[in-house]
Amino acid sequence: MLRIHFTGQDLENIRIARSPDPLWEIVCSLCRLQTKEGVLAFGPWRREVRGRLGRDGPTRRAAVALRSLVPYSEYIPDFLTPPVEGESVSLRDGIDRVLVTPRRQLRHELGLLASSGTQPFAGPALARGDVEALRQLGSGLRIYHDAFLEPVWDRIGAAVSADVAWRSRALVTGGTRALLDTFRPMAVWQPPVLEVDYPVERELHLEGRGLLLVPSYFCWRRPIALVDESIRPVLVYPADKTVVSASASGSGLAPLIGLLGATRAALLHEAAARECGTTSELAAAVGVSLPSGSQQLAVLREAGTPAGGAELARSCDGPLASLRCPGLIGLT
Repeated sequence: MLRIHFTGQDLENIRIARSPDPLWEIVCSLCRLQTKEGVLAFGPWRREVRGRLGRDGPTRRAAVALRSLVPYSEYIPDFLTPPVEGESVSLRDGIDRVLVTPRRQLRHELGLLASSGTQPFAGPALARGDVEALRQLGSGLRIYHDAFLEPVWDRIGAAVSADVAWRSRALVTGGTRALLDTFRPMAVWQPPVLEVDYPVERELHLEGRGLLLVPSYFCWRRPIALVDESIRPVLVYPADKTVVSASASGSGLAPLIGLLGATRAALLHEAAARECGTTSELAAAVGVSLPSGSQQLAVLREAGTPAGGAELARSCDGPLASLRCPGLIGLT
């Protein structure tokens, strides 16, 4: 659990980045390549990436080098995602900021990474701020982005824009509390603390510095914060994304998607796989907001028994809204 402590001044200084941050998308997408999470959202993209890695030497070398800096673990160096003062940053500006990271910070953060059992590429040379090692890092970031993120950047941008729009509406109509409530279930506002689902126990005191909220397409299920608390606070969170057909067509659920639409098909798939899950769990698994997931599940429940023999029924106890869909298992 990450507990973010707000003062009155912090509540007046909550901002939302209005466009995707290229460096955070690189970092989060590298994590997605190391798991099978988000089959419908990321499965086709992962297959395309892995196919290219098998036949393209430069992109493979870039991905392998970056993978050594971004393990799927509790620690990722902060210098890969330097803080942004404005609302958006270009890839070029972001890389330039990475390449001027103070040597002391490089040594410290790469030392922490090495102590966790990961051997960063270029090893001591990168930790010393060696010019050639930094050049390789900058080149790797550009190659990876151009090869694997640029082809889907329109999709990334559309998801982030839609996410920012509906959270901004919540802020305008309901104030700060309504904005923070949009992050349920991954974060719960218990004034004056925002309790965030997180892999370790941690306290973050904003102390008047405010909080920048950064939506990320490739962030999945739980938010991410910078480790160094002296840096201006940032919370990267999974952008709400309706699972679009273009992303899900290669997932094996095409017939069901054609019948129900991609988001409802994804929810039904997760419900069948879990046999029993709360609305919050299913929405988080698919990558949509809790209100959106609740609405789509309600439509499925009202539908009764869809074609294909999938049985929809209320299960679990009391308010734990879920679906049991044994007939769907054969489609996965």
